[in-house]
Amino acid sequence: MLGVNSNHLFQSWLGKPAVAGTAQQIAGAIDPSRWQRLSAGDGTKGAREHEWVYCELADLDADEYDLADAGLRTRGLLIRRNIADQDMAFFLNWYPAGTGIETLIKVEGSHWAIEDSFEAAKNELGLDHNETRSWHGWHRHVSLVLLAFAMMAAIMRTPRRIQPAHLTAWSLWRRAHQAAAQASYFKYKKQL
Repeated sequence: MLGVNSNHLFQSWLGKPAVAGTAQQIAGAIDPSRWQRLSAGDGTKGAREHEWVYCELADLDADEYDLADAGLRTRGLLIRRNIADQDMAFFLNWYPAGTGIETLIKVEGSHWAIEDSFEAAKNELGLDHNETRSWHGWHRHVSLVLLAFAMMAAIMRTPRRIQPAHLTAWSLWRRAHQAAAQASYFKYKKQL
């Protein structure tokens, strides 16, 4: 699933219904009865309902591309329309032929959880608080932060009755953050 701009050009081929033009033009030409109101999953305020439509553009044989998961694939355009302000988003995809729109919407909706996790790692653990001058320094910083985030997520999923009282998520996060800071300090001091 790849988000594309409204001015991205598309054209159907290989026996699919005729579709050509920019994503915005294609969305404007779609029969209103084809739009379906479906949820992309639960958000912080409940179900994230939007109106959706899927346009198949071409069937391609994945054997030509030496993929391990070979077979007939469909290249298509998934369009999401906001119910309140009619704002649209466009997604190019390539899935096994016959994949339903509900599955495509579920996959598109999963990016919200990934973006939310990165935002939490930035705010809580300082994922974006680095001034590295080399790839190695950046890689070490990001690896430590993501490791701390994974540990924090695992601890938060552990039932409270199993956690010892002194191992709260905050105290473990603080310990991991202090250890990462000390490791960075000693590495910096060693370079001097």
